[in-house]
Amino acid sequence: MNKVAIILTQGFADWEYGLIAGAGGPFYGLDIRFFAPVAGEVRSMGGLSAAVPDGMETIRAWSPGVIAVIGGTIWETDDAPVLDDLLLSHHSRGGVVAGICGGTLALARAGLLDDVRHTSNDADYLHRHAPGYAGSELFRPEPEAVADNRVITAPGTAPASFAAAVFESAGLAHDAAEAFRKMLAAEHAGG
Repeated sequence: MNKVAIILTQGFADWEYGLIAGAGGPFYGLDIRFFAPVAGEVRSMGGLSAAVPDGMETIRAWSPGVIAVIGGTIWETDDAPVLDDLLLSHHSRGGVVAGICGGTLALARAGLLDDVRHTSNDADYLHRHAPGYAGSELFRPEPEAVADNRVITAPGTAPASFAAAVFESAGLAHDAAEAFRKMLAAEHAGG
């Protein structure tokens, strides 16, 4: 289960995928691969242009253990890609589905947040941008990632705990994932 698919969209959030890609492969030996709704160039919120060679149709054949949906400006618009079938079928086959910030909207629209504990930018954010979202009772206003039944969610301000949860779901030992999370969190402990 050491394969992680990262989905980037137009306007993707620069800070939400970096820890997964930058540490997951080089330091933890995970197989990290990028996908986009349409293969080709995507541009981040910060202006970075990235060439993503693989579209959604190739994710299933690659068979990742974790699919991570990265947030960005597109998720709050009518141009947001519809990933329902991909995410639901991946989860039903035993895979892990993860979303951070706007990426949680893709999970909510697919109905994946209706029956699991989860978080996002805030509870109203999910109601405003994901019609049909029915998971209010299980929403947790947590500042860190929440993982429940192979679904990982995080607010946009929690890329370190999100990365640690993705790493652990992809097969990294709990102690190593926790050490990674604590190392990065220590920088923000104040003092």
